Amino acid sequence: MMIDTLTRAFAAVTLFLSLSFASTAQEENSFVHEQSDGYVYPTDPEVLSQLSKWQDQKFGVLIHWGLYAIPGIVESWNLCNEDWIVRPEGSTYEGYKQWYWGLSKEFNPVDFNPDQWADVLSRTGMKYVIFTTKHHDGFCMFDSRLTDFTVAKGPFADDPRKDIANEVFKAFRKKDFMIGAYFSKPDWHCEWFWNPYYATPDRMWNYKIDQHPDWWKKYQDFTAGQLDELTGGRYGRIDILWLDGGWITGDQVGLDGILENARKVSPGLISVDRTIEGKNENYQTPERMVPDHQINHPWESCLPLSNDWGWVPNAPYKSAGKVINTLAEITAKGGCLILGVGPTAKGVIEEREVDILLKIGDWLDRYGEAIYSTRAVPQYNCGKIWFNGSKDGKTLYAIYALEDGESLPGEISWEGNVPTGKVILLDGGKTLRTKVEGGKVTVTLPKGMKSESFALKFQVK
Repeated sequence: MMIDTLTRAFAAVTLFLSLSFASTAQEENSFVHEQSDGYVYPTDPEVLSQLSKWQDQKFGVLIHWGLYAIPGIVESWNLCNEDWIVRPEGSTYEGYKQWYWGLSKEFNPVDFNPDQWADVLSRTGMKYVIFTTKHHDGFCMFDSRLTDFTVAKGPFADDPRKDIANEVFKAFRKKDFMIGAYFSKPDWHCEWFWNPYYATPDRMWNYKIDQHPDWWKKYQDFTAGQLDELTGGRYGRIDILWLDGGWITGDQVGLDGILENARKVSPGLISVDRTIEGKNENYQTPERMVPDHQINHPWESCLPLSNDWGWVPNAPYKSAGKVINTLAEITAKGGCLILGVGPTAKGVIEEREVDILLKIGDWLDRYGEAIYSTRAVPQYNCGKIWFNGSKDGKTLYAIYALEDGESLPGEISWEGNVPTGKVILLDGGKTLRTKVEGGKVTVTLPKGMKSESFALKFQVK
């Protein structure tokens, strides 16, 4: 099948893929990481200090960008030969793989503008960034010296911005973001993971390690080498190493030694070995969902702004109000929200996304005190109201999550969390009329308030 025919076929199935992958993820957990069963606190004081700083940020961005942006399809997963995968009708598995690998000869993001990304996402109110340096497809968005399968050796090779990860990290450092590197431990392009001698039946390595220990050793060395490239100093300080592909453990690629070296350059580096319970999963990362209860150790919900992590055409984006309400719920339950944003193949964030993101940022400009640097409180929810507290526990914030299409009520009520003194609307600082009867608190809202979620501030004993 010719490449242009395949591309047209992808355009026809993209929406189906976007919707079906989201539902499949929930029903079968095919490619979604849930959180691990337990949590082990790190013992390194510098890591603990960095974790506390990260918990203050509350809101971050996860940027997926790679070959998959060219046809606008779900990242990497169509390469995987599992029964939940949907490819264009008429394509063969091997033909598809060759077509996909061939996109590396087309990826030429001439409009790549990391300063635009950093500016928009800073104005959105985000405080940390996780950038996808390599997804499961193995294509490197950094200048790896260990493979030719990298943006720095394709059509973009002569561009002074060819080391894309470096450009992204520099742009976001200017905006005072915490810097995170996403890296997939599995690499489906690497011959020492998916060896061409065998078929590739699923996401795992495709040979028996005990029969080919030399292949596995080469894979371990390759993976450790790339991680050392990213964290060994060439890219400056890295605050978070976000390791995806939980069917491979960090131990299998020598993560302890990698982190020891990395923390010489970046003291307190946060390691996120996703779903692998233990000392190297410094915070948990439930994906595409919000836990149904409060969690009292570090965690982060990973949610895409659309149905997919990367850019797809005509994506159905979440509303600004939906994201704001989700952020309020997550922080009240003790977590952070990382929101997935995918630039186009040319390297910009499309205007439809920008409009939504800036609405979120406008809300956080006015109500962010109720989100940033807060901590969970014992009574964290009452109906549509989510509660956060200051670190000293003396100030509480009540966030009313107005649903899309809901009319703003004249008053709101909750049980418990009784104020001592004034109740203040954060936007403008107006003191609101408040009545307390027994344990019930009723607050009258002023006329003319904007119809949106809002946050109140008050003192407690």
